[in-house]
Amino acid sequence: MNRATLRVWDDEACRRVHEASLAVLARTGVEMKDGGARELCAAAGARVEGRRVRLPAELVERALESAPRSSTLRPRGGETAPLVLRDGAGYTGSGPDCLYVSDPETGGRRRSTLADVEAAARVVEALPNIDFAMSMALPEDVANEVVDVVQFAAMLRGTRKPIVVSSPYGGHTLYTMHEMAAAAGAADSFACLAMTSPPLMLDDVCCTKALACADLGIPLVLAPSVSAGAQGPASLTACVAVANAEVLAGLVVHQLGMPGAPFVMGVGTGVMNMQHAVEVYNSPGVFLGNQAQLDVIRWYGLPSWHYAGHSDSKGLDEQWALELGVSTLLGALSRATLLHDVGYLESGLQSALEGLVLGDEVVGYARALLEELPVTEEALALAEVEAAGPGGNHLGTKMTRRQFRDFWRPALIDQSTYERWSASGGATLLERVRARLAEIRAAGPAFTLDEAVLRRLDELAASD
Repeated sequence: MNRATLRVWDDEACRRVHEASLAVLARTGVEMKDGGARELCAAAGARVEGRRVRLPAELVERALESAPRSSTLRPRGGETAPLVLRDGAGYTGSGPDCLYVSDPETGGRRRSTLADVEAAARVVEALPNIDFAMSMALPEDVANEVVDVVQFAAMLRGTRKPIVVSSPYGGHTLYTMHEMAAAAGAADSFACLAMTSPPLMLDDVCCTKALACADLGIPLVLAPSVSAGAQGPASLTACVAVANAEVLAGLVVHQLGMPGAPFVMGVGTGVMNMQHAVEVYNSPGVFLGNQAQLDVIRWYGLPSWHYAGHSDSKGLDEQWALELGVSTLLGALSRATLLHDVGYLESGLQSALEGLVLGDEVVGYARALLEELPVTEEALALAEVEAAGPGGNHLGTKMTRRQFRDFWRPALIDQSTYERWSASGGATLLERVRARLAEIRAAGPAFTLDEAVLRRLDELAASD
């Protein structure tokens, strides 16, 4: 395929990092805090001492072989096609659980509420280039004990697109969510994000999520978060090897729970800003380390989980627009399967609906950049060149009339002349984004669930 892509490591480098991860798992091992996961590993041939589990290379290789290279997330209606979770798919979505939101009415920063979860899901539903939804908010007006299932119900009310959940609790709530998704139209319409605990730990939440996902056939998205100089050595290469080892250990648990269960392998190599003690999203080292880890995942042939559309800015300013654009383009060029966190601000502490709207525009731009550019007789169009000749033009040709609409055209990015821009009001990009967001919100819900379904969702959320 003649197309744009991004790569850091060749196959030999990926092999060496894989072997380093295997050495870490066999020699140092990982701490598993869930007894059931440790028992599965011990029965399969791992060496278990207390909570330390050392995994032989053969066990890891078997898990890599059994993990499927493709699985499917269905929508619960609407026009969104099913998401085929395979290498290179390039689906884009929002992010989970921000403590704060940028209020779409006032522009001020405030704590998140449950209404923000449903509002974000409704905006996702309206945006053609945003393929899946996450919560975007960790609501302060919901009891901690039920926040994950209540969030899930709000997302089901707001969008028919596939959902990726990020629960702070173990795997038991996934059984309730499975029933909720079935009531709303498709039990197989969501995946579950779990995180390792760097360095080299899998807590009970991660392990029980992995086993519940395996039992239910819910795709498990497992991601690390190793930071250079903090939870990992001050070497991006070493951090990738450690992060890879953590996710491979989780994969072993998952595949021991159910061989062939759907799995998505995440990246997460960080670089802390030591001056401010902030785990930033948009450092060059973060992009470099994450792309290197994606190269390893692609070497495995597994579906992947990466980032796009985020910013470390505290508000909707020039830094926000710059970093949203850079992260979206680099994410798209990575050719990862699922790209998340569109709309994030403040290094993941804050979300903004305006980020979803601008992100949708930039994702469309990126997808046009990623299209195949063939070198065929038709594409070279030598007959057209000859017919126009030196000094000619192609404005009136049948080929131009037939194909000019195939080129990407913006909805929010201004490409007009100064005079036209000025005559139409001279709106800034942020003003145009906010106008589009206001249109989406004023249009009202694109769909509503039946009253019986809404009652059932409330019953399930209350019973968990």
